[in-house]
Amino acid sequence: MMGPHGIVLFAHGARDVRWAEPFERLAARLRELRGASAGTVSLAFLELMTPDLPAAVAAQVADGASVITVVPVFFGQGGHIRRDLPVILDQCRAAHPSVEIRCSTAVGEDADVIEAIAGYCLRQAF
Repeated sequence: MMGPHGIVLFAHGARDVRWAEPFERLAARLRELRGASAGTVSLAFLELMTPDLPAAVAAQVADGASVITVVPVFFGQGGHIRRDLPVILDQCRAAHPSVEIRCSTAVGEDADVIEAIAGYCLRQAF
């Protein structure tokens, strides 16, 4: 039997702890939408904040996740997503070979996200 399917929202990180507030709200909303039995939703950061991605993945594995999807909460596919993230994902996969670790594209690459942002911008202009 397969364990729960976890989601890790992966963001850049910043020195100012308030920077993480929208990501925390996003994680909380995702938890509401999924329900408690669907699996863990957690945050991870590339730098300057904790936990990092390996620690977040390890925590989900400890909670019983057998599949984890990493969702880069970046606007585009810059160097961190193209260079840094694949290396970190390989480290996570090597550390947890029995867990399927997936990765989506950066959220800003999704057409629905672009539409939502465009709608927001229009609402702000009027």
